[in-house]
Amino acid sequence: MGFQRHDTGTLAFQVRTVWLNMRAAIGEELKAFGLSTPQYATLIMTQAHPGMSVADIARQVASTRQAANEMLAGLEAQGLVERRPNPSDRRSHKIHITESGRTRLAEARVAVARREADLEAAFTPEQRTAARDWLDGVARACRLSTPPTDSSKG
Repeated sequence: MGFQRHDTGTLAFQVRTVWLNMRAAIGEELKAFGLSTPQYATLIMTQAHPGMSVADIARQVASTRQAANEMLAGLEAQGLVERRPNPSDRRSHKIHITESGRTRLAEARVAVARREADLEAAFTPEQRTAARDWLDGVARACRLSTPPTDSSKG
């Protein structure tokens, strides 16, 4: 079944559809590295922001804390991340990428970049730039907007 453009429905649904398809395509690449898409994202985040909490990671990968803990357990079992005690909160841990994690991430990034380039091959550089600018703008607008409140509820 090929792709068909649907001008009905919401913009959010179209973005979701694109995300799910891209996630599947990238997920296929990541299998060769023993990673899921959330694990890959977690390695990126823990490299960029060492010491994130499990709750921080759960928010960033849009999962529950329990699901994030399970995902992190898989990364720990592979030696790609480690949990260190949080000196200011004995009940929580800080997550850090290991050297093995950095190596695996660097290798996976090459494959992901290649797959993304394949997905974007039919677009001009101007179209790619416009798409990225639009996505950044929508993300920024979503962060700035607040949901309307119903003042009649008390």
